Amino acid sequence: MEKGEYILALDEGTTSCRAILFDRQGRVAAFAQQEFASVFPQAGWVEQDADEIWRTQLAVMQEAASGVSADQISAIGITNQRETLVVWDAETGEPLHPAIVWQCRRTSAICESLKAEGWEAEVRARTGLVLDPYFSGTKLKWLLDEVPGLRAKAEAGRALAGTIDTWLIWKLTEGAVHATDVSNASRTMLFNIHSLAWDEEILVKLGIPAAMLPEVKQSSGIFGYTRLLDADGAGAGVVGEADSAAELDKADNAAKFERAVKADKADNEDKADKADKADKADKADKADNAEIDDRTLRGIPIAGVAGDQQAALFGQGCFESGMAKNTYGTGCFLLTNTGEAPVASEKGLLTTIAWQLNGRTTYALEGSVFTAGSVIQWLRDGLGLIAHASESEALADSVADTLGVYVVPAFTGLGTPYWNAEARGMITGLTRGVTSAHLVRAALESIAYQTADVLGTVAAESGLRLKELRVDGGAVANSMLMQFQADLLGVSVIRPVMLETTALGAAFLAGLGVGFWSGTDELRALWELDRTFVPERDEAWRAGVYGGWQKAVGYQL
Repeated sequence: MEKGEYILALDEGTTSCRAILFDRQGRVAAFAQQEFASVFPQAGWVEQDADEIWRTQLAVMQEAASGVSADQISAIGITNQRETLVVWDAETGEPLHPAIVWQCRRTSAICESLKAEGWEAEVRARTGLVLDPYFSGTKLKWLLDEVPGLRAKAEAGRALAGTIDTWLIWKLTEGAVHATDVSNASRTMLFNIHSLAWDEEILVKLGIPAAMLPEVKQSSGIFGYTRLLDADGAGAGVVGEADSAAELDKADNAAKFERAVKADKADNEDKADKADKADKADKADKADNAEIDDRTLRGIPIAGVAGDQQAALFGQGCFESGMAKNTYGTGCFLLTNTGEAPVASEKGLLTTIAWQLNGRTTYALEGSVFTAGSVIQWLRDGLGLIAHASESEALADSVADTLGVYVVPAFTGLGTPYWNAEARGMITGLTRGVTSAHLVRAALESIAYQTADVLGTVAAESGLRLKELRVDGGAVANSMLMQFQADLLGVSVIRPVMLETTALGAAFLAGLGVGFWSGTDELRALWELDRTFVPERDEAWRAGVYGGWQKAVGYQL
Protein backbone atom coordinates (compact mmCIF):
# COMPACT_ATOMS: atom_id res chain seq x y z
CA MET A 1 0.00 0.00 0.00
CA GLU A 2 1.19 3.51 -0.86
CA LYS A 3 2.52 5.21 2.28
CA GLY A 4 1.26 8.77 1.58
CA GLU A 5 -1.76 10.17 3.38
CA TYR A 6 -3.65 11.91 0.57
CA ILE A 7 -4.69 11.87 -3.07
CA LEU A 8 -4.90 15.22 -4.87
CA ALA A 9 -7.67 15.53 -7.47
CA LEU A 10 -7.55 18.23 -10.14
CA ASP A 11 -11.07 18.94 -11.36
CA GLU A 12 -10.98 21.17 -14.44
CA GLY A 13 -14.54 22.14 -15.31
CA THR A 14 -16.19 24.31 -17.93
CA THR A 15 -16.28 27.44 -15.79
CA SER A 16 -13.80 26.85 -12.99
CA CYS A 17 -10.79 24.84 -11.84
CA ARG A 18 -10.84 23.01 -8.54
CA ALA A 19 -8.31 21.04 -6.57
CA ILE A 20 -9.40 18.74 -3.76
CA LEU A 21 -7.23 16.81 -1.33
CA PHE A 22 -8.85 13.53 -0.25
CA ASP A 23 -7.85 11.31 2.68
CA ARG A 24 -8.08 7.51 2.83
CA GLN A 25 -11.75 7.69 3.85
CA GLY A 26 -12.57 9.66 0.72
CA ARG A 27 -13.21 12.82 2.73
CA VAL A 28 -12.16 16.31 1.74
CA ALA A 29 -9.05 17.49 3.59
CA ALA A 30 -8.52 20.67 1.57
CA PHE A 31 -10.32 22.46 -1.25
CA ALA A 32 -9.59 25.35 -3.62
CA GLN A 33 -11.57 26.73 -6.54
CA GLN A 34 -11.21 29.59 -9.00
CA GLU A 35 -13.29 30.58 -12.01
CA PHE A 36 -11.91 31.41 -15.45
CA ALA A 37 -13.45 33.18 -18.42
CA SER A 38 -15.24 31.97 -21.54
CA VAL A 39 -15.43 34.07 -24.69
CA PHE A 40 -18.29 34.10 -27.21
CA PRO A 41 -16.85 35.57 -30.43
CA GLN A 42 -19.94 34.76 -32.51
CA ALA A 43 -23.41 33.38 -31.89
CA GLY A 44 -23.00 29.73 -30.89
CA TRP A 45 -19.20 29.95 -30.63
CA VAL A 46 -17.46 29.35 -27.29
CA GLU A 47 -13.72 29.69 -26.61
CA GLN A 48 -11.39 29.68 -23.61
CA ASP A 49 -7.77 30.69 -23.03
CA ALA A 50 -5.79 27.46 -22.53
CA ASP A 51 -3.02 29.31 -20.72
CA GLU A 52 -5.55 30.84 -18.32
CA ILE A 53 -6.94 27.37 -17.64
CA TRP A 54 -3.43 26.13 -16.84
CA ARG A 55 -2.58 29.08 -14.60
CA THR A 56 -5.87 28.73 -12.76
CA GLN A 57 -5.47 24.97 -12.28
CA LEU A 58 -1.88 25.38 -11.09
CA ALA A 59 -2.89 28.08 -8.60
CA VAL A 60 -5.70 26.03 -7.01
CA MET A 61 -3.51 22.90 -6.99
CA GLN A 62 -0.84 24.73 -5.03
CA GLU A 63 -3.42 26.30 -2.72
CA ALA A 64 -5.13 23.00 -1.91
CA ALA A 65 -1.78 21.31 -1.23
CA SER A 66 -0.28 24.19 0.74
CA GLY A 67 -1.04 22.63 4.12
CA VAL A 68 0.79 19.36 3.47
CA SER A 69 4.21 18.31 2.24
CA ALA A 70 4.66 16.79 -1.22
CA ASP A 71 5.61 13.40 0.22
CA GLN A 72 2.21 13.20 1.96
CA ILE A 73 0.49 13.17 -1.46
CA SER A 74 0.52 9.68 -2.91
CA ALA A 75 -0.76 10.59 -6.35
CA ILE A 76 -2.61 13.11 -8.49
CA GLY A 77 -5.82 12.37 -10.39
CA ILE A 78 -7.17 14.52 -13.22
CA THR A 79 -10.73 14.96 -14.41
CA ASN A 80 -11.83 17.50 -16.96
CA GLN A 81 -14.45 19.04 -19.21
CA ARG A 82 -14.51 16.66 -22.14
CA GLU A 83 -14.34 17.34 -25.89
CA THR A 84 -12.87 20.85 -25.40
CA LEU A 85 -9.86 20.98 -27.70
CA VAL A 86 -6.45 22.64 -27.39
CA VAL A 87 -3.70 22.84 -30.03
CA TRP A 88 -0.20 23.98 -29.09
CA ASP A 89 3.34 24.30 -30.35
CA ALA A 90 5.29 21.11 -29.63
CA GLU A 91 8.51 23.06 -29.03
CA THR A 92 7.40 26.16 -27.11
CA GLY A 93 4.24 24.78 -25.48
CA GLU A 94 2.36 27.91 -26.55
CA PRO A 95 -1.31 27.50 -27.56
CA LEU A 96 -1.81 28.12 -31.29
CA HIS A 97 -5.48 29.12 -30.95
CA PRO A 98 -7.96 29.61 -28.11
CA ALA A 99 -9.39 26.32 -26.84
CA ILE A 100 -12.63 25.43 -28.62
CA VAL A 101 -15.13 24.49 -25.91
CA TRP A 102 -17.43 21.47 -26.10
CA GLN A 103 -20.46 23.80 -26.25
CA CYS A 104 -19.19 25.51 -29.43
CA ARG A 105 -21.31 24.97 -32.55
CA ARG A 106 -18.97 26.44 -35.17
CA THR A 107 -18.52 23.11 -36.95
CA SER A 108 -22.21 22.55 -37.70
CA ALA A 109 -21.61 22.94 -41.44
CA ILE A 110 -18.78 20.38 -41.37
CA CYS A 111 -21.06 17.90 -39.61
CA GLU A 112 -23.88 18.47 -42.07
CA SER A 113 -21.49 17.95 -44.98
CA LEU A 114 -20.27 14.66 -43.50
CA LYS A 115 -23.87 13.54 -43.00
CA ALA A 116 -24.65 14.36 -46.62
CA GLU A 117 -21.70 12.17 -47.66
CA GLY A 118 -23.14 9.25 -45.69
CA TRP A 119 -20.62 9.26 -42.86
CA GLU A 120 -23.06 9.45 -39.95
CA ALA A 121 -23.66 5.70 -39.63
CA GLU A 122 -19.96 4.97 -40.08
CA VAL A 123 -18.93 7.41 -37.36
CA ARG A 124 -21.54 6.01 -34.99
CA ALA A 125 -20.47 2.41 -35.62
CA ARG A 126 -16.81 3.17 -35.02
CA THR A 127 -16.93 5.75 -32.22
CA GLY A 128 -20.33 5.26 -30.57
CA LEU A 129 -21.04 8.98 -31.08
CA VAL A 130 -23.35 11.02 -33.27
CA LEU A 131 -22.03 13.43 -35.88
CA ASP A 132 -22.30 16.65 -33.91
CA PRO A 133 -20.18 19.79 -33.31
CA TYR A 134 -20.14 18.78 -29.63
CA PHE A 135 -17.21 16.41 -30.19
CA SER A 136 -13.53 17.20 -30.72
CA GLY A 137 -12.95 15.71 -34.17
CA THR A 138 -14.62 18.39 -36.29
CA LYS A 139 -13.17 21.09 -34.04
CA LEU A 140 -9.68 19.88 -34.92
CA LYS A 141 -10.54 19.72 -38.61
CA TRP A 142 -11.80 23.31 -38.44
CA LEU A 143 -8.59 24.48 -36.76
CA LEU A 144 -6.40 22.73 -39.34
CA ASP A 145 -8.44 24.25 -42.16
CA GLU A 146 -8.83 27.76 -40.76
CA VAL A 147 -5.73 28.64 -38.71
CA PRO A 148 -2.93 29.82 -41.03
CA GLY A 149 0.14 27.59 -40.90
CA LEU A 150 -1.32 25.07 -38.45
CA ARG A 151 -1.65 22.21 -40.92
CA ALA A 152 1.96 22.62 -42.08
CA LYS A 153 3.13 22.64 -38.47
CA ALA A 154 1.08 19.56 -37.67
CA GLU A 155 2.38 17.63 -40.67
CA ALA A 156 5.93 18.56 -39.64
CA GLY A 157 5.33 17.24 -36.12
CA ARG A 158 5.54 20.70 -34.57
CA ALA A 159 1.91 21.01 -33.44
CA LEU A 160 0.13 18.86 -30.86
CA ALA A 161 -3.53 18.49 -29.99
CA GLY A 162 -5.48 17.14 -27.07
CA THR A 163 -8.41 17.53 -24.75
CA ILE A 164 -7.94 19.44 -21.51
CA ASP A 165 -6.59 16.42 -19.60
CA THR A 166 -3.83 16.07 -22.20
CA TRP A 167 -3.01 19.78 -21.96
CA LEU A 168 -2.76 19.61 -18.15
CA ILE A 169 -0.61 16.46 -18.24
CA TRP A 170 1.71 18.14 -20.76
CA LYS A 171 2.03 21.22 -18.54
CA LEU A 172 2.41 19.27 -15.29
CA THR A 173 5.17 17.15 -16.81
CA GLU A 174 6.74 20.13 -18.59
CA GLY A 175 6.31 18.58 -22.00
CA ALA A 176 7.57 15.12 -21.02
CA VAL A 177 4.21 13.38 -21.55
CA HIS A 178 1.63 13.78 -24.33
CA ALA A 179 -1.14 11.39 -23.29
CA THR A 180 -4.82 10.94 -22.59
CA ASP A 181 -6.99 8.13 -21.22
CA VAL A 182 -9.54 5.98 -23.05
CA SER A 183 -12.56 7.79 -21.57
CA ASN A 184 -11.44 11.16 -22.94
CA ALA A 185 -10.28 9.66 -26.23
CA SER A 186 -13.70 8.10 -26.70
CA ARG A 187 -15.24 11.60 -26.74
CA THR A 188 -13.20 12.95 -29.64
CA MET A 189 -15.09 11.23 -32.49
CA LEU A 190 -11.65 10.08 -33.64
CA PHE A 191 -11.26 6.99 -31.44
CA ASN A 192 -12.47 3.52 -32.33
CA ILE A 193 -14.11 2.19 -29.17
CA HIS A 194 -13.84 -1.40 -30.41
CA SER A 195 -10.18 -1.55 -31.44
CA LEU A 196 -9.25 0.98 -28.70
CA ALA A 197 -7.10 3.00 -31.09
CA TRP A 198 -7.28 6.20 -33.13
CA ASP A 199 -9.41 5.37 -36.17
CA GLU A 200 -7.24 5.70 -39.27
CA GLU A 201 -10.12 6.04 -41.73
CA ILE A 202 -11.76 8.87 -39.78
CA LEU A 203 -8.41 10.64 -39.42
CA VAL A 204 -7.90 10.44 -43.17
CA LYS A 205 -11.45 11.65 -43.89
CA LEU A 206 -11.02 14.68 -41.61
CA GLY A 207 -7.44 15.33 -42.73
CA ILE A 208 -5.96 14.99 -39.24
CA PRO A 209 -2.29 13.91 -38.89
CA ALA A 210 -2.10 11.07 -36.38
CA ALA A 211 1.17 12.46 -34.99
CA MET A 212 -0.79 15.36 -33.46
CA LEU A 213 -2.76 13.06 -31.20
CA PRO A 214 -1.75 11.84 -27.74
CA GLU A 215 -0.89 8.34 -26.61
CA VAL A 216 -3.98 6.64 -25.19
CA LYS A 217 -3.59 4.94 -21.80
CA GLN A 218 -5.88 3.18 -19.35
CA SER A 219 -7.63 5.39 -16.80
CA SER A 220 -5.73 4.13 -13.76
CA GLY A 221 -1.95 3.86 -13.80
CA ILE A 222 1.13 6.07 -14.05
CA PHE A 223 0.92 8.75 -16.77
CA GLY A 224 3.94 10.75 -15.65
CA TYR A 225 5.31 12.73 -12.71
CA THR A 226 5.24 16.34 -11.59
CA ARG A 227 7.52 18.22 -9.23
CA LEU A 228 5.48 21.42 -9.16
CA LEU A 229 4.52 20.67 -5.55
CA ASP A 230 8.03 19.75 -4.34
CA ALA A 231 9.64 21.59 -1.47
CA ASP A 232 11.71 23.55 -3.97
CA GLY A 233 8.51 25.14 -5.20
CA ALA A 234 6.82 25.66 -8.55
CA GLY A 235 9.23 25.49 -11.45
CA ALA A 236 11.54 23.10 -9.58
CA GLY A 237 11.38 20.97 -12.68
CA VAL A 238 9.57 17.93 -13.94
CA VAL A 239 11.03 14.71 -15.22
CA GLY A 240 9.64 11.99 -17.41
CA GLU A 241 10.32 8.26 -17.28
CA ALA A 242 13.61 8.40 -19.23
CA ASP A 243 15.03 11.27 -17.18
CA SER A 244 14.08 9.52 -13.97
CA ALA A 245 15.74 6.28 -15.06
CA ALA A 246 18.97 8.12 -15.87
CA GLU A 247 19.01 9.80 -12.47
CA LEU A 248 18.28 6.51 -10.74
CA ASP A 249 21.19 4.89 -12.61
CA LYS A 250 23.51 7.66 -11.43
CA ALA A 251 22.26 7.26 -7.89
CA ASP A 252 22.73 3.49 -8.10
CA ASN A 253 26.32 3.85 -9.36
CA ALA A 254 27.10 6.29 -6.58
CA ALA A 255 25.69 3.87 -4.04
CA LYS A 256 27.82 1.01 -5.48
CA PHE A 257 30.96 3.14 -5.23
CA GLU A 258 30.17 4.01 -1.63
CA ARG A 259 29.69 0.33 -0.82
CA ALA A 260 33.07 -0.50 -2.35
CA VAL A 261 34.79 2.13 -0.21
CA LYS A 262 33.12 0.76 2.89
CA ALA A 263 34.14 -2.80 1.97
CA ASP A 264 37.80 -1.75 1.47
CA LYS A 265 37.77 -0.05 4.82
CA ALA A 266 36.34 -3.12 6.49
CA ASP A 267 39.10 -5.35 5.03
CA ASN A 268 41.67 -3.39 6.99
CA GLU A 269 40.10 -4.16 10.32
CA ASP A 270 39.98 -7.32 12.37
CA LYS A 271 37.50 -10.04 11.49
CA ALA A 272 35.06 -9.34 14.32
CA ASP A 273 35.00 -5.67 13.52
CA LYS A 274 34.75 -6.48 9.82
CA ALA A 275 31.60 -8.56 10.23
CA ASP A 276 30.04 -5.95 12.48
CA LYS A 277 30.88 -3.06 10.19
CA ALA A 278 29.73 -4.94 7.08
CA ASP A 279 26.37 -5.50 8.73
CA LYS A 280 26.11 -1.83 9.63
CA ALA A 281 27.22 -0.83 6.13
CA ASP A 282 24.53 -3.02 4.60
CA LYS A 283 21.88 -1.40 6.77
CA ALA A 284 23.23 2.02 5.90
CA ASP A 285 23.12 1.16 2.20
CA LYS A 286 19.46 0.16 2.49
CA ALA A 287 18.66 3.39 4.28
CA ASP A 288 20.59 5.37 1.66
CA ASN A 289 18.74 3.63 -1.15
CA ALA A 290 15.41 4.32 0.56
CA GLU A 291 16.30 7.98 0.53
CA ILE A 292 16.96 7.79 -3.21
CA ASP A 293 13.23 7.83 -3.60
CA ASP A 294 11.07 8.29 -6.69
CA ARG A 295 9.55 11.27 -4.89
CA THR A 296 12.85 13.11 -4.91
CA LEU A 297 13.87 12.17 -8.42
CA ARG A 298 10.55 11.97 -10.20
CA GLY A 299 7.96 13.89 -8.20
CA ILE A 300 4.34 13.01 -7.52
CA PRO A 301 2.83 10.45 -9.92
CA ILE A 302 -0.14 11.41 -12.08
CA ALA A 303 -1.94 8.10 -11.75
CA GLY A 304 -5.58 8.53 -12.70
CA VAL A 305 -7.36 10.34 -15.55
CA ALA A 306 -10.98 10.33 -16.70
CA GLY A 307 -13.43 12.67 -18.37
CA ASP A 308 -15.67 14.44 -15.89
CA GLN A 309 -18.81 12.34 -16.42
CA GLN A 310 -17.00 9.02 -16.39
CA ALA A 311 -15.15 10.11 -13.26
CA ALA A 312 -18.47 10.93 -11.60
CA LEU A 313 -19.83 7.48 -12.51
CA PHE A 314 -16.76 5.95 -10.86
CA GLY A 315 -16.98 8.28 -7.86
CA GLN A 316 -20.63 7.30 -7.34
CA GLY A 317 -19.55 3.68 -6.99
CA CYS A 318 -21.43 2.59 -10.13
CA PHE A 319 -19.04 -0.28 -10.75
CA GLU A 320 -21.64 -2.84 -11.87
CA SER A 321 -23.57 -3.04 -15.12
CA GLY A 322 -26.98 -1.35 -14.86
CA MET A 323 -26.00 1.26 -12.28
CA ALA A 324 -26.61 4.88 -13.31
CA LYS A 325 -25.88 8.43 -12.20
CA ASN A 326 -26.82 11.92 -13.34
CA THR A 327 -24.44 14.84 -12.92
CA TYR A 328 -25.93 18.32 -12.71
CA GLY A 329 -23.06 20.56 -13.75
CA THR A 330 -22.76 23.15 -16.51
CA GLY A 331 -24.48 20.52 -18.61
CA CYS A 332 -26.43 17.52 -17.40
CA PHE A 333 -25.11 14.04 -18.11
CA LEU A 334 -26.69 10.69 -17.37
CA LEU A 335 -24.46 7.62 -17.62
CA THR A 336 -25.42 3.99 -17.25
CA ASN A 337 -22.73 1.34 -16.79
CA THR A 338 -23.24 -1.34 -19.46
CA GLY A 339 -20.32 -3.59 -18.52
CA GLU A 340 -17.54 -4.85 -20.76
CA ALA A 341 -19.46 -4.75 -24.03
CA PRO A 342 -20.51 -1.59 -25.88
CA VAL A 343 -24.28 -1.23 -26.36
CA ALA A 344 -25.34 0.40 -29.63
CA SER A 345 -28.06 3.05 -29.45
CA GLU A 346 -30.76 3.81 -32.00
CA LYS A 347 -32.45 6.67 -30.17
CA GLY A 348 -29.86 9.35 -29.55
CA LEU A 349 -27.86 7.95 -26.65
CA LEU A 350 -24.09 7.85 -26.92
CA THR A 351 -22.05 4.68 -26.55
CA THR A 352 -18.89 5.63 -24.73
CA ILE A 353 -16.03 4.20 -22.70
CA ALA A 354 -16.48 4.64 -18.97
CA TRP A 355 -12.95 3.66 -17.95
CA GLN A 356 -10.23 1.09 -18.37
CA LEU A 357 -8.91 -0.51 -15.20
CA ASN A 358 -6.42 -3.38 -14.92
CA GLY A 359 -6.64 -3.91 -18.66
CA ARG A 360 -10.45 -4.33 -18.62
CA THR A 361 -12.60 -1.80 -20.48
CA THR A 362 -15.98 -0.75 -19.08
CA TYR A 363 -18.53 0.89 -21.39
CA ALA A 364 -21.50 3.16 -20.75
CA LEU A 365 -24.57 4.62 -22.41
CA GLU A 366 -24.79 8.38 -22.04
CA GLY A 367 -27.42 11.02 -22.50
CA SER A 368 -26.21 14.61 -22.78
CA VAL A 369 -27.95 17.87 -21.91
CA PHE A 370 -25.96 20.89 -23.05
CA THR A 371 -27.44 23.51 -20.68
CA ALA A 372 -28.18 22.70 -17.04
CA GLY A 373 -26.29 24.53 -14.29
CA SER A 374 -25.31 27.20 -16.82
CA VAL A 375 -28.96 28.29 -16.93
CA ILE A 376 -28.52 29.40 -13.31
CA GLN A 377 -25.47 31.41 -14.36
CA TRP A 378 -27.64 33.00 -17.04
CA LEU A 379 -30.23 33.99 -14.42
CA ARG A 380 -27.43 35.63 -12.44
CA ASP A 381 -25.16 37.12 -15.08
CA GLY A 382 -27.48 37.54 -18.06
CA LEU A 383 -30.79 38.58 -16.51
CA GLY A 384 -29.65 39.79 -13.09
CA LEU A 385 -32.58 38.03 -11.38
CA ILE A 386 -30.30 36.69 -8.64
CA ALA A 387 -27.02 37.93 -7.20
CA HIS A 388 -25.72 34.47 -6.27
CA ALA A 389 -26.56 31.00 -7.60
CA SER A 390 -27.53 29.88 -4.10
CA GLU A 391 -30.43 32.37 -4.10
CA SER A 392 -32.24 30.48 -6.85
CA GLU A 393 -33.71 27.81 -4.56
CA ALA A 394 -35.43 30.17 -2.12
CA LEU A 395 -36.78 32.39 -4.91
CA ALA A 396 -38.10 29.42 -6.91
CA ASP A 397 -39.59 27.84 -3.79
CA SER A 398 -41.49 31.06 -2.99
CA VAL A 399 -44.05 30.16 -5.69
CA ALA A 400 -46.00 26.90 -6.01
CA ASP A 401 -45.47 26.51 -9.74
CA THR A 402 -44.44 28.43 -12.87
CA LEU A 403 -47.92 29.63 -13.90
CA GLY A 404 -47.48 27.59 -17.07
CA VAL A 405 -44.12 29.13 -18.04
CA TYR A 406 -41.50 26.87 -19.63
CA VAL A 407 -37.88 27.83 -20.27
CA VAL A 408 -36.19 25.86 -23.05
CA PRO A 409 -32.49 26.69 -22.48
CA ALA A 410 -31.19 25.66 -25.90
CA PHE A 411 -28.43 28.27 -25.82
CA THR A 412 -26.08 26.02 -27.78
CA GLY A 413 -28.58 23.60 -29.32
CA LEU A 414 -30.33 20.54 -27.91
CA GLY A 415 -28.67 17.25 -26.98
CA THR A 416 -30.22 13.85 -26.23
CA PRO A 417 -32.63 12.82 -27.68
CA TYR A 418 -33.07 15.67 -30.17
CA TRP A 419 -29.49 16.40 -31.32
CA ASN A 420 -30.52 19.66 -32.94
CA ALA A 421 -27.50 21.96 -33.25
CA GLU A 422 -29.63 24.81 -34.63
CA ALA A 423 -32.21 24.95 -31.81
CA ARG A 424 -32.10 28.09 -29.68
CA GLY A 425 -33.45 29.04 -26.28
CA MET A 426 -36.96 30.31 -25.73
CA ILE A 427 -39.55 31.07 -23.03
CA THR A 428 -43.19 30.07 -23.54
CA GLY A 429 -46.39 30.62 -21.57
CA LEU A 430 -45.75 34.19 -20.43
CA THR A 431 -48.71 36.06 -18.93
CA ARG A 432 -49.00 39.34 -17.04
CA GLY A 433 -48.94 37.57 -13.67
CA VAL A 434 -45.50 36.01 -14.20
CA THR A 435 -42.79 37.30 -11.84
CA SER A 436 -39.06 36.81 -11.53
CA ALA A 437 -39.75 33.95 -9.10
CA HIS A 438 -41.77 32.10 -11.75
CA LEU A 439 -39.01 32.58 -14.32
CA VAL A 440 -36.35 31.31 -11.93
CA ARG A 441 -38.49 28.29 -11.06
CA ALA A 442 -39.12 27.56 -14.75
CA ALA A 443 -35.39 27.74 -15.46
CA LEU A 444 -34.63 25.28 -12.65
CA GLU A 445 -37.41 22.96 -13.75
CA SER A 446 -35.96 22.92 -17.27
CA ILE A 447 -32.99 21.00 -15.87
CA ALA A 448 -35.32 18.30 -14.54
CA TYR A 449 -37.34 18.14 -17.75
CA GLN A 450 -34.24 17.61 -19.87
CA THR A 451 -33.14 14.82 -17.51
CA ALA A 452 -36.58 13.22 -17.96
CA ASP A 453 -36.05 13.36 -21.73
CA VAL A 454 -32.81 11.43 -21.36
CA LEU A 455 -34.19 8.85 -18.95
CA GLY A 456 -37.17 8.28 -21.21
CA THR A 457 -34.74 7.52 -24.01
CA VAL A 458 -32.78 5.11 -21.80
CA ALA A 459 -36.00 3.28 -20.92
CA ALA A 460 -37.09 3.07 -24.56
CA GLU A 461 -33.63 1.90 -25.65
CA SER A 462 -33.02 -0.72 -23.00
CA GLY A 463 -36.53 -1.76 -22.00
CA LEU A 464 -35.53 -1.17 -18.38
CA ARG A 465 -36.84 1.39 -15.92
CA LEU A 466 -34.54 2.76 -13.25
CA LYS A 467 -35.48 2.07 -9.66
CA GLU A 468 -33.39 4.96 -8.37
CA LEU A 469 -31.17 7.72 -9.69
CA ARG A 470 -27.87 8.66 -8.04
CA VAL A 471 -27.11 12.33 -8.46
CA ASP A 472 -24.14 14.64 -8.06
CA GLY A 473 -22.80 17.99 -9.21
CA GLY A 474 -23.23 21.51 -7.92
CA ALA A 475 -26.96 21.87 -8.67
CA VAL A 476 -27.97 18.86 -6.53
CA ALA A 477 -27.46 21.00 -3.42
CA ASN A 478 -30.76 22.60 -4.51
CA SER A 479 -33.29 20.44 -2.68
CA MET A 480 -36.25 22.06 -4.44
CA LEU A 481 -34.83 20.93 -7.79
CA MET A 482 -34.09 17.42 -6.52
CA GLN A 483 -37.62 17.01 -5.13
CA PHE A 484 -39.10 18.23 -8.42
CA GLN A 485 -36.85 15.76 -10.25
CA ALA A 486 -38.10 12.85 -8.12
CA ASP A 487 -41.72 13.94 -8.62
CA LEU A 488 -41.26 14.23 -12.38
CA LEU A 489 -39.50 10.88 -12.81
CA GLY A 490 -41.55 8.90 -10.33
CA VAL A 491 -38.40 7.32 -8.87
CA SER A 492 -36.30 8.07 -5.80
CA VAL A 493 -33.41 10.47 -6.26
CA ILE A 494 -30.37 9.55 -4.15
CA ARG A 495 -28.02 12.32 -3.05
CA PRO A 496 -24.72 11.25 -1.46
CA VAL A 497 -22.88 13.00 1.35
CA MET A 498 -19.95 13.61 -0.98
CA LEU A 499 -21.23 15.83 -3.78
CA GLU A 500 -17.77 16.19 -5.33
CA THR A 501 -18.06 12.79 -6.96
CA THR A 502 -16.32 13.90 -10.16
CA ALA A 503 -13.15 14.83 -8.28
CA LEU A 504 -13.60 11.80 -6.03
CA GLY A 505 -13.72 9.51 -9.08
CA ALA A 506 -10.43 10.93 -10.34
CA ALA A 507 -8.96 10.46 -6.87
CA PHE A 508 -10.22 6.86 -6.72
CA LEU A 509 -8.62 6.06 -10.09
CA ALA A 510 -5.32 7.65 -9.06
CA GLY A 511 -5.38 5.89 -5.69
CA LEU A 512 -5.94 2.50 -7.32
CA GLY A 513 -3.12 3.30 -9.73
CA VAL A 514 -0.56 3.52 -6.91
CA GLY A 515 -2.08 1.04 -4.42
CA PHE A 516 -3.44 3.73 -2.08
CA TRP A 517 -6.73 1.78 -2.09
CA SER A 518 -6.87 -1.96 -2.64
CA GLY A 519 -9.79 -2.20 -5.05
CA THR A 520 -13.38 -1.30 -5.83
CA ASP A 521 -14.73 -3.20 -2.81
CA GLU A 522 -12.85 -0.82 -0.52
CA LEU A 523 -14.08 2.17 -2.53
CA ARG A 524 -17.70 0.99 -2.44
CA ALA A 525 -17.62 0.99 1.36
CA LEU A 526 -16.66 4.69 1.35
CA TRP A 527 -19.93 5.83 -0.35
CA GLU A 528 -22.33 7.55 2.10
CA LEU A 529 -26.00 8.56 1.69
CA ASP A 530 -27.09 12.11 2.47
CA ARG A 531 -30.78 12.15 1.51
CA THR A 532 -33.34 10.25 -0.52
CA PHE A 533 -35.96 12.33 -2.36
CA VAL A 534 -39.12 10.24 -2.67
CA PRO A 535 -41.77 11.06 -5.32
CA GLU A 536 -44.76 12.94 -3.89
CA ARG A 537 -46.85 13.57 -7.05
CA ASP A 538 -49.20 11.28 -8.98
CA GLU A 539 -49.08 10.17 -12.59
CA ALA A 540 -51.77 12.60 -13.74
CA TRP A 541 -49.74 15.59 -12.51
CA ARG A 542 -46.61 14.13 -14.06
CA ALA A 543 -48.24 13.67 -17.46
CA GLY A 544 -49.64 17.20 -17.40
CA VAL A 545 -46.46 19.12 -16.65
CA TYR A 546 -44.27 16.93 -18.87
CA GLY A 547 -46.74 17.30 -21.72
CA GLY A 548 -46.36 21.07 -21.42
CA TRP A 549 -42.59 20.72 -21.63
CA GLN A 550 -42.78 18.52 -24.72
CA LYS A 551 -45.02 21.09 -26.41
CA ALA A 552 -42.54 23.87 -25.58
CA VAL A 553 -39.55 21.91 -26.91
CA GLY A 554 -41.55 21.06 -30.01
CA TYR A 555 -41.45 24.70 -31.11
CA GLN A 556 -37.67 24.30 -31.65
CA LEU A 557 -37.78 21.02 -33.56
